[in-house]
Amino acid sequence: MKGIIACTAIVVAAVLNSFSQTPAVAGKSRDSKPTGVSTGLDVVELAKAVVAAHGGEKLQKMKTLVVRGSADVSAFGQAFPGSFSLVIAAEKYRFEVNSIQSFKQVFDGENTVTSVQVGFMLPPMNRLGIPLLARFGDSGFVVSTLPTGKKQNGFRITSPEGWYTDFYIDDKTKLVKAYDSAFEVRGQKVTTSVDISKNLTVEGVVIPEKFAQRFDMGQLTAYVDFKSKEVLVNSAISDDVFRLDN
Repeated sequence: MKGIIACTAIVVAAVLNSFSQTPAVAGKSRDSKPTGVSTGLDVVELAKAVVAAHGGEKLQKMKTLVVRGSADVSAFGQAFPGSFSLVIAAEKYRFEVNSIQSFKQVFDGENTVTSVQVGFMLPPMNRLGIPLLARFGDSGFVVSTLPTGKKQNGFRITSPEGWYTDFYIDDKTKLVKAYDSAFEVRGQKVTTSVDISKNLTVEGVVIPEKFAQRFDMGQLTAYVDFKSKEVLVNSAISDDVFRLDN
């Protein structure tokens, strides 16, 4: 049972990070050019167009975000209705999911606390999915062509740590319609796939509203249908929200 909740938590966080402000890395500027780019200019220009379609500077400079909605999980042949909430302010975040069991993880800018007492921890929330899109142009974030065999229009962005997202783009709108990501948690490789069916625009930022995600972690595969019901961008958030004991 705890395994299902832990998996649910990772899935929700991985997708909802696509809404988050990506904090700047110390010593790295958004004005710097991507290093180690192994593609032609067409892929770089496509990435620029996709960033612009999702809000451009408004996406990259978003200060705070609050998202609440439903997260219906299917795993082991069973379906579990639930809800989620995510609050982000710069580097700090608070994430909660309520289904057959509640899960909470809080990062106060220095320390992380999770309510699952099995040594479980979410991966960094600024290195997967659309948050990588907001890092386009930062030193160390590499833009490259999709791997051989992936025929869709898109590109890959890889973080300095080696985590990557393959973005698949709608030719007409230049919005992200789907993406695949891979990362490592405590030595175990985890992959996830997201399909976005509906977006909404809040304060000039285009945010996925309805999306489905498959999450594969070796012996466990889970599917989650998400619907964002309340989204606040750049609202005032008290530091008390990010207290580790709250």
